Amino acid sequence: MKKYLVFLISFVMIYMVFQIGSGLILTASYTPDFSSIEGNLSQEVVFGKTSIPLLVTLLTAN
Repeated sequence: MKKYLVFLISFVMIYMVFQIGSGLILTASYTPDFSSIEGNLSQEVVFGKTSIPLLVTLLTAN
């Protein structure tokens, strides 16, 4: 049981580090596309696709 708990905790930690690291890289390399606006200046923000939720990843690891 102890090995299982260590695996689960380390898996969650590695997953979180990966998510934060990829978010930092994607945010740093983002360049907005102003050519698609063409005078339509709405206040709506589009964030893009979502990644696989943590719960689904944990269930797949088991």
